Amino acid sequence: MSHHHDGHEHHHHEVEPVEGSWQDPADDRPVAVARRRFLAGLGVAVGGAALAGTGAGEAAATPVASNRWGTPQRWYAGDHHIHTQYSGDGQYPVAAQVAKARANGLDWMVITDHGGVAHQKFSIDQVTPDIEKARKGNRDVLVYQGLEWNIPGAEHATVFLPPDRHTVDILRAFEGAYDGGVLSTSVENGGKGLIARSTSADGEPYALAALRYLEAQVLSGRTEIALMFANHPARRGVDSPHELRGWRDAAPGVAVGMEGAPGHQASGIPKSAGGRGGARGYYDSSPGVDSHPGYAPTATENPYRTYGGFDWMTAKVGGLWDSMLAEGRPWWVTSTSDVHQVFGDTLTPGTQDYEKTGSRGAPVDSGVEQTGFGDFFPGHYSRTVVGARSKSYVDVMRGLQSGKVIAVHGRLIDGLDLRVRALGEGDNRGVTIGGRTFVERGGSVEVTIEVTGAGGPNFAGVVPKLAKLDLVAGPVTGPAVDRDTLSAPGTTVVKSFEVTKNRARFTHVFRDVATAFYLRVRGTDGNRLTADGGPVMDVVGDADPWADLWFYANPVFVDVI
Repeated sequence: MSHHHDGHEHHHHEVEPVEGSWQDPADDRPVAVARRRFLAGLGVAVGGAALAGTGAGEAAATPVASNRWGTPQRWYAGDHHIHTQYSGDGQYPVAAQVAKARANGLDWMVITDHGGVAHQKFSIDQVTPDIEKARKGNRDVLVYQGLEWNIPGAEHATVFLPPDRHTVDILRAFEGAYDGGVLSTSVENGGKGLIARSTSADGEPYALAALRYLEAQVLSGRTEIALMFANHPARRGVDSPHELRGWRDAAPGVAVGMEGAPGHQASGIPKSAGGRGGARGYYDSSPGVDSHPGYAPTATENPYRTYGGFDWMTAKVGGLWDSMLAEGRPWWVTSTSDVHQVFGDTLTPGTQDYEKTGSRGAPVDSGVEQTGFGDFFPGHYSRTVVGARSKSYVDVMRGLQSGKVIAVHGRLIDGLDLRVRALGEGDNRGVTIGGRTFVERGGSVEVTIEVTGAGGPNFAGVVPKLAKLDLVAGPVTGPAVDRDTLSAPGTTVVKSFEVTKNRARFTHVFRDVATAFYLRVRGTDGNRLTADGGPVMDVVGDADPWADLWFYANPVFVDVI
């Protein structure tokens, strides 16, 4: 690449993005939707990990305006949930996944093969050199080593660390001691596993111990940062609300969020269109023995389905995500590929015995497009866009930790600038996504949303059109008495904005603010909406992911003094 393109400080663009926005200008790579340089300026997260751990009560007592947009930052697109041939149900080499991520315009990615006995015993030693080689061959993509953790007592989660001399040792020890697949497997002498099933409730204490172990690695200086995101949280109904709260409380600097939108988004493509004819996200479960009783499906609402491709916990206004935000808990949402086997690919899994070797071996080219596969390659459909001070391993993780995160499907938007500031004597500079600010009681808070639509086609070859933005807000009411609370009745769509231009600006003022609150923004192409303008429950067997696009931005908290 020429020096001309490398110099980040050169200003070649006709229109410079507003400082503080996520802007997605044209990339110099010859890819239809390659957009690597998210030029933007989001502020430094004051206190970093300490801020992420702030509870509702503490913040109200000592208001700190954090995550200021005065300091220039950039935005980086990535994916924290990617499988390879070192997963028993995966097939692609690490190098292939990294190449696809790069070609699809991603800046960072996490390799997260499934935890378990064979992975712990054989796979780690094989995937590690592959990841190191991929890093050297793709200098412009950050490749993290991680794990898809079988959370004892619950679903799966991404766990990852920045590369360092202790990274592999920490991941190996973590998996060996705390993976649900390992804990539930009979020990070699023929005895019983330590827990009944990977998802059984007797595993819950191990999950809390696991997160405390990771936090201890950070506190002791063995790693600079460690993060955990709960994956496809409502898919099988085994992530109880009290478990989500428990993880956050056990290690607030580590357990920071969940997949707002799961991977496997191509699974809903109907058979008539050559697809699998399943459910988006493989969300076609129903309650099982370890499911939370509060996730009770009805004809009109089913927690085990996606809504516009997003998990029920995220998509339902006043639902489980909002119930955590209403406590004042920072809890962030992301969007990933969870790529195992890609829709329309001709490659099929290798023939090696995974349980005996920890690898499927090289994939086999069948010569036939596989219609039964339900995934997209990294960056092809889903992206998690993160505001960070620099494109470095630790800074991108700090951005994720502090909630500077937007989950986007199908290139619905190319830029978003959210500003929240108190009018008058409060914090005049304001904050943006993931931030926390304050207002004097009875004062006003101004919200400004600038959005930039897609500047070109997505990978379906269509230029999507953003039709509507929703500003969602609700009071921060403090810790829930019942830790299995899954609703926030005070949270509503405060205002919807019709979007008619590719670049649009909207303002809303909250007047006479009496109590602490939070706000968040989501947007849609408007193709499939309920009567009240919300996302529609995706139909199993008939859910083209490109025909129902959404983005969700993470919240801003406003304290009252």
